Amino acid sequence: MAKEVVRKIKLQIEAGKATPAPPVGTALGPAGINLGEFCTKFNEATRDKMGDIVPCEITVYDDRSFDFVLKTAPAAFLLKKVAKVNKGSKKGANEIVATISQKELREIAETKMPDLNAYDVDAAMKQIAGTARNMGIAVAGLNDAELAEQAAEAKAEEIEQAKRDAELAELEAEAKEMAEANVDVPVHGEDEETTEEEN
Repeated sequence: MAKEVVRKIKLQIEAGKATPAPPVGTALGPAGINLGEFCTKFNEATRDKMGDIVPCEITVYDDRSFDFVLKTAPAAFLLKKVAKVNKGSKKGANEIVATISQKELREIAETKMPDLNAYDVDAAMKQIAGTARNMGIAVAGLNDAELAEQAAEAKAEEIEQAKRDAELAELEAEAKEMAEANVDVPVHGEDEETTEEEN
């Protein structure tokens, strides 16, 4: 009799470094599978990918046994690794944090092909290039003109913002001066009146 699938769990774990501690224990503990056994099998299966983040899909059966399938590392992780950056741009495509070559883009696309909804490497490259663009990672020779235009727009926006900030600071300074001047006048007036009354 075939075993019944109870649940499927997806995790992203650093290759060769799975331990029963969180996040692995937190996700798999409630499923009732042997954590030590899973960690041992996962670490053996990913030893050649040390340093990479490996997505893993675990199928848990009704008898508490399990199978797992390793997926390719996330595109964002591979792009950051190749571009040698710790994180992507906070401003997306408007800020370039690194540049990779078309050859490197092709290598990432070939690695990701099994997990992408793409018919060929060129289609996969377009998908990866889109991810790179959103992360602020440029692809040399692929979108240079567009990137230069975006950089110019971003620079113009920065100059405009700096101008607005300077104007705002000036207005605030003027308002502060006026407020201080207004506070001083009545106080002096009151003092003079009091003095006259006392006399």
